[in-house]
Amino acid sequence: MDRTQGQSGRDEQAAGGPGTPSSASASASASAPASTGKAPAPSGPAGPARVVTLTAGDFTLTVNPVDGSEIEPLRPGTERGRPAKRDAAARAVRDAAARPPVLPGSPISARPLLARGEELERLVRLLGRGRSVRLTGPSGSGRSALLDAVAARCAGLAPDGVVRISGYGHQQPGELLHALYATVYDAPRERPERDELLARVRDIGAVVLLDDLEMGGSALDELLRATPECAYLLAATPDTKAPSDDSHVEEVFLTGLGREDCVALLEAGLGRPLTDEETAWAGDLRFASEGLPLRFVQAAAMLRQRDELNHSDEDDDEEEPGVFEERPRDSGVVPLPTLAEGAAPAELLASRVSESARAALRIACALGGELPHHAHLPALVGDTHADTAVAELLDCGLLTPVGTRYRLAAGVARQLEDVGYGDTASEEARTAARHYAWWTGHASVVPERVGREADAVLAALAGADVVAAAVLARTAAPAFAASLHWEAWERVLRSGAEAARKAGEVAEQAYFHHELGVLALCEGRVDRARAELETSIGLRGALADKRGTVAGRRALALVVDREVAGAAASPPLRLEAPAAAPEAVTVATPATPAIPAAPAARTDAVTKAVPAAKPAPALRSGPAAAPRV
Repeated sequence: MDRTQGQSGRDEQAAGGPGTPSSASASASASAPASTGKAPAPSGPAGPARVVTLTAGDFTLTVNPVDGSEIEPLRPGTERGRPAKRDAAARAVRDAAARPPVLPGSPISARPLLARGEELERLVRLLGRGRSVRLTGPSGSGRSALLDAVAARCAGLAPDGVVRISGYGHQQPGELLHALYATVYDAPRERPERDELLARVRDIGAVVLLDDLEMGGSALDELLRATPECAYLLAATPDTKAPSDDSHVEEVFLTGLGREDCVALLEAGLGRPLTDEETAWAGDLRFASEGLPLRFVQAAAMLRQRDELNHSDEDDDEEEPGVFEERPRDSGVVPLPTLAEGAAPAELLASRVSESARAALRIACALGGELPHHAHLPALVGDTHADTAVAELLDCGLLTPVGTRYRLAAGVARQLEDVGYGDTASEEARTAARHYAWWTGHASVVPERVGREADAVLAALAGADVVAAAVLARTAAPAFAASLHWEAWERVLRSGAEAARKAGEVAEQAYFHHELGVLALCEGRVDRARAELETSIGLRGALADKRGTVAGRRALALVVDREVAGAAASPPLRLEAPAAAPEAVTVATPATPAIPAAPAARTDAVTKAVPAAKPAPALRSGPAAAPRV
């Protein structure tokens, strides 16, 4: 059965995700797209338009999902004062919102932090001295778990507390600085310009836990210089670019666990002591995996599944079969996994989870490892109880938390694709794109909720066909703009412009170029703003879109004002000599006619300065002066 069938009833749950009023889900199903097998027409968002007004630097930005964003200078008297910092209670609420959501289903037991006491004490000591530290370890080494322990120990070290930021997907420091600013300052619906942003983050004094760092070198130096009062704990993999020598960042390396610690972690996840056979198997696995904690979380899940299968066989033996009942079943107990299965356990683990969980894995493989929020899974999978699949997969060690969401753990996507989980990637991406196109454009879904789902939305956009991609980009772009997730806003606009061009949707192409011009103007990229707006105005002129053309020309007028202001602030080079320079002598031949008045830009007049070492004189208007003798 096509998973898009019956979507109108199941999408009701997905629309009312975290941050959405509960009453919104009751009306969401009426706007769900029909399961026609085609992408919905780009007819705008369901229900009333979600218009949001923001302050971007010295501009007022009105995000209009119907006709395009409108931008104008701040009116006199509407300027905002310096925002106040959040208190401890507000920071705690903000920190909870930055963590992955609580999952429905069976609770997951806490995993112990083993053999990390020395690293924990060193990290807390260095951060307490105001030093920044880079915590380096391979994927699956337990970096995120160690960051959680550090956060609990450093709660009272800095005046602005502990701030958690995810660096996943960020190659430049700009968005990280905006995330830090939004966490510490109470400034909703405001995105300061660069100079103001740097002035405000300079006053932040916090312990910043930056997980999944993906940048180094000069980009990391810029982040550290912008926040001199912050102490950073930077968690990164060994292949991440190293900090520069001038950054003075301490290095702490995470190694694998020892044999006894691996056995202890395995027993904690299994809930019972290991047998001698299992202990020997754990020793071999420790040697093959170099003691990575993730491998033993997954190994504990494999042993739990084995116990459940063996226990099920014992229960079947106690029941006497009926006269006509046949029980074709393998005799004996389920054997231990092989060493190869322990080193690459995704296939075996996935074969023993529920069908909804396997469907969720196929969706994650199609989205580049990103797993949608659990509220979306009933609509995407076609099972009303599919939201419990996330907890099931997390308990197996197939998922890992990244910021506010979950994605496939290291190596899992490749292992699953090798056994066919990626064969339906195009179909899964198309289904996800159609679902997100409806959900992101629904008026009941708040922009902040869409911003937290940005990575999954962008992954669905990348895997969809051009028509579905254009529709999804058209509905998601205003939500990203309103949520101040402007890095995702720019990415979705560029993808949408390319998809609209390939699909021949001129009106949508004009919209995307208009939004790109507005975004560039807000960020001070005047040349880019002019190019994008002129392209949009040309397309809308060809369509006789008077309203869109007027909005584009208004934005272009602001670009011209910025260009004039920039020219006045940085005047071009002139030919006139400095006022303090001594007067030079102009030598002219008597037979030569006088040089007529010329504009300052003319450079073809013949002058000869005496002495040659002095600067050339200014060109004079009117008849040439008589030569001196």
